[in-house]
Amino acid sequence: MLNTFQQADHPILPKATADEAARQEFAKSFKGFIQSTLLPGLTPVYQTRVAKKFERTHGRPPADRRDIRSGMVEDIYFQHYAAANRIAQELLWESVNGSIDRQLPDLIAKARELSAAAKAQLVIPEGFTPPRYVTALDIHCMPGGYCSEVCQDDVSVGALYDRGVYLYAMGYTGPNNDDMGRSVVNYLKRHMPEFKPRRILDMGCTVGHSTLPYKELFPEAEVWGIDVGGPCVRYAHARAAGMGLEVNYAQMNAEETSFPDGHFDLVVSHILLHETSGKAMPKIFAEAHRVLAPGGLMIHADLPPFDLMDPFTQFILDNETWYNNEPFWGAMRDMDQFALAEKAGFDRADVRFDTAPMAVMEFAAAAEGYSQEASEAVAEREFTAGEFAPGGGWEVLIARKPMDRKMAA
Repeated sequence: MLNTFQQADHPILPKATADEAARQEFAKSFKGFIQSTLLPGLTPVYQTRVAKKFERTHGRPPADRRDIRSGMVEDIYFQHYAAANRIAQELLWESVNGSIDRQLPDLIAKARELSAAAKAQLVIPEGFTPPRYVTALDIHCMPGGYCSEVCQDDVSVGALYDRGVYLYAMGYTGPNNDDMGRSVVNYLKRHMPEFKPRRILDMGCTVGHSTLPYKELFPEAEVWGIDVGGPCVRYAHARAAGMGLEVNYAQMNAEETSFPDGHFDLVVSHILLHETSGKAMPKIFAEAHRVLAPGGLMIHADLPPFDLMDPFTQFILDNETWYNNEPFWGAMRDMDQFALAEKAGFDRADVRFDTAPMAVMEFAAAAEGYSQEASEAVAEREFTAGEFAPGGGWEVLIARKPMDRKMAA
């Protein structure tokens, strides 16, 4: 398995003591062991005993991921795998939280200093109410979720997300945790070299991991990252400043932003949609359409919808719904995103799914920088259940706002 990077340091990243670093590395390694050693055992367990037992009981083979789940949950090997996976998830957050608690006053002071020196805007409105689907539970078991604030100018859950996501990804999102944004940026460079957006919006940006590659590719563009978590955007603003990039951040709901009609040329999101809800997704698509200029692009990067994979792979992915506090993970992959885009105002003929090969995988494949050959090699790999970003790429839903709306206006 690829794991060639350590997380890159920046001025606001929590610094671990030797003991804290050892616990964090253990949490990352434990998760790697589960992925590389326990998870591959699920396939033969299913094929050699669970599927046969299901057929004996029901008089037919398992038909879908729900049938597969009903059989697998009774098997001791799956129970062992699922328990270990949940423990690893809770452990990785815990291994970081102690480090943040120890440094929180210094982190807050540093964030204030970095943000005060930045020219980019930071907007934290008074009385903002995050949506209930974000606050009702700790998404992916992250203590405090995205929105908890325990003191003035709190950045703790932003810092927790930054370090914790690196451990969760086991290095697969690269040294700056920015693989999704960097992968989409590479995709744009390759497939739309003439596209030069003047204004870019990243919806659900959390701490801005994926926002920064857009500023790097389009340094003259006005770039905004928005998220419902105040501590996340506060941390994101300071992080960007500490990394030398002027990016605007705001606490704002992607369902209803305060930007004017047609303000942006590019609206993106990265693993946002599966953390919203069935009622929120249509509103997010409609809002993206509203704030896009005619001819502008909407790109949502995530994992593929269920109809693009076999039932067993669906079952593997759906474990996040059941054991990782991701209540909308599975339901989102069953939704007709083409229909949502069309209802929002995009022409169906201008909506498509495509694969943006993981930048970090391309880097490893090319050895020196990125290349078209490395991109094709990664993009042509088969979708594999349980692999981080299965198949080596992120699924991107792309839609272009019709130009004729401009003529009509």
